[in-house]
Amino acid sequence: MYIKEIPQFEGKEVVLKGWVANRRDSKGLVFINLRDGSGLCQCIADANKISAEEFENAGKLSLESAAEIHGTVVKDERQIGGFEIQVTKLIVIQIAEEYPIAKKEHGIEFLMDKRHLWLRSQRQWAILRIRNTIIYSIHQFFQKEGFVQMDAPIFTGNACEGTTNLFETDFYGDPAYLSQSGQLYGEAMAMAFGKIYTFGPTFRAEKSKTRRHLSEFWMIEPEVAFMDIHENMDLIENFLQFVIRAVLDNCQNELKLIDRDTSILESSLKKFPRLSYDEAVAIIKGEKDVNGQNSIKSLEDELAKVELAIAAANAEIADREAKLAVPGMKKGEINFNQNKIATLKNDLKDLEEQQRNIPQWIQSAKNFEYGNDLGGSDETVITRLFDVPVMVYDWPHEVKAFYLKRNPNDQRFARGVDVLAPEGYGEIVGGGERETDEQKLRDKIIEHDLPMAEFEWYLDLRKYGSVPHAGFGLGLERLVTWLCKLKHVRESIPFPRMYGRLLP
Repeated sequence: MYIKEIPQFEGKEVVLKGWVANRRDSKGLVFINLRDGSGLCQCIADANKISAEEFENAGKLSLESAAEIHGTVVKDERQIGGFEIQVTKLIVIQIAEEYPIAKKEHGIEFLMDKRHLWLRSQRQWAILRIRNTIIYSIHQFFQKEGFVQMDAPIFTGNACEGTTNLFETDFYGDPAYLSQSGQLYGEAMAMAFGKIYTFGPTFRAEKSKTRRHLSEFWMIEPEVAFMDIHENMDLIENFLQFVIRAVLDNCQNELKLIDRDTSILESSLKKFPRLSYDEAVAIIKGEKDVNGQNSIKSLEDELAKVELAIAAANAEIADREAKLAVPGMKKGEINFNQNKIATLKNDLKDLEEQQRNIPQWIQSAKNFEYGNDLGGSDETVITRLFDVPVMVYDWPHEVKAFYLKRNPNDQRFARGVDVLAPEGYGEIVGGGERETDEQKLRDKIIEHDLPMAEFEWYLDLRKYGSVPHAGFGLGLERLVTWLCKLKHVRESIPFPRMYGRLLP
């Protein structure tokens, strides 16, 4: 059986197979924290209740050794999951070599090199289980709404938005590109099925090492015939809220393991603000307040708080280091202070990064030029003022993709929409209403200097039954990163592929 099933078997004997996540010994007792992929459980081996050989073997179990444990399920609210196992039989499957990921602090590059092992840690386990819930709920939402799942090709002969950031490959002597989006193909499939969604890998060859960028990631891209931008925004909101509810309902244990404050997720179940580009720019530049908060003033206040926190952390570190220098301190107290100093130093790194970033955000906000796309710092400035995802729509057409429809009431704007996650996480969704006029599309293809011949098949969609339609793309990893409040997108996928990282 699996550890997650233990509550059903209180008072009964069960058999578990798993790996040793931790082991500690006491007089006549060995405490084994066993994990099996479904959860974690403490198993207590008592020298008086198992054979001498089994007890000796229990004491030999190193970190990540594999074992089969028979025992009785006993309720104990103090333990992980509220139960423990009183061992009646123990079989060693394998004694692991010295595990390279110890309990000491490791650098991120070391952990990334050992990603195949790092996945076993509780935090990574919890994050990727949340990812699994997100994926399942995405399919649930679209299937219950009558969408048909379709698949777009990974090899493409053209690019949605130009070829400057694509991986080029040789396709039997002809150039081909790894897909940056399935959207154009999604439009074709929507004309056949009405409502479709694709869910597959996409690739961007951006030489960027920011916290938000991967070279290989997963995209969810629905497309709906007879839908305009406003109905599209309704769909995005309903979809995101369905996924957030699923995570809150099914991942409370995992959210606790990663210390995720769920208040922001709970608040995101209310109506998403919808801002025009003009309103968003006014907020960024501090010309318009949000619920009495001014973007520039709030950043200046935040910087002052950060500087006070840095001073307090440095003072506490110095105080604890001075205590450690005094002879006679007990081992337990020494360990406590050393662990506290390590925690404070990690917190200090984050605070110092904020101290560097906030002045840059302030300057960027003040100097923002109307007509530009929003950069990462601009998205951070605006989302800090909200406790819910924000929709920004009707963008200057020059900064958006060629296939977006112009606002019929103001041709300066394209009917695009970006969804910006709160807490400074920025864009997680990009979408909009598509251009339905063939000639306007041809003009935009020329304007963007794209090869017309490669888009003739796409232009056919405007010749035969062209109708209003819209859709969006959501980056799975960016959604996981926000919902789990991760510092870097690399933790949101089992084996990240990004600039400078191809292994393991």
